[in-house]
Amino acid sequence: MARAGEKIYNPVQGDWIEFRQAAQDTGGKLMSGELVVSPRGGNPLHVHPIQEEHFEVLSGTLGVQIGDEQRSLREEEEATVPPGTLHRWFNESDDEVAHVLVELRPALNTETFFETLYGLARDGRTDENGVPNILQQAVTLNGINKGEIYLASPPVAVQKALLAALAPVGRLLGYKDQYPRYSAEDGTGGAEPPSTASVMARGAALVGGLLVASTFLIGKMRHRSKL
Repeated sequence: MARAGEKIYNPVQGDWIEFRQAAQDTGGKLMSGELVVSPRGGNPLHVHPIQEEHFEVLSGTLGVQIGDEQRSLREEEEATVPPGTLHRWFNESDDEVAHVLVELRPALNTETFFETLYGLARDGRTDENGVPNILQQAVTLNGINKGEIYLASPPVAVQKALLAALAPVGRLLGYKDQYPRYSAEDGTGGAEPPSTASVMARGAALVGGLLVASTFLIGKMRHRSKL
């Protein structure tokens, strides 16, 4: 659970977030924080189906794309992203950071999503765009953050169906929708994402179990057909 004053870092997207108001501070109505975007930092095009996102630049310049419109926001300039609108933010400067106040309404469980995503990025468990593997996405977006955020493509309906189908597989392989390693009070201890070796071992055991069960059922069916 995020706390006001907590800072988290994403080395892939090149940004910091310092939470100003967490869900517990606002009765779930608002999550706000100061976003510090490094030069050439940014995130991929995405959508929040049921949340409004608001940006206010405190210093520097923030690029935002909202739908098909792209803008550069300077100090004291603001922009609001309505729910269900594709958007992204970025810093095109080569040498200047951007400090931005970001607000999401309602808060939902977005702070846990940020803690998990940034933690995975710090541990090298995302791709070059800061996106976790598909099984981790499936478990995250069908768990505590269900329906809160999707990438721009493929279509959201396709993503929902795919993630719903893959989530049970991801859970069987050891993935969780949140990890105490990233969101514990002291930032230490607790469950952490499964290692590649662990996922492969569980996958092999799962496939082996399915083969044994299939062989048993086929044998039963053949036995009955001979009676």
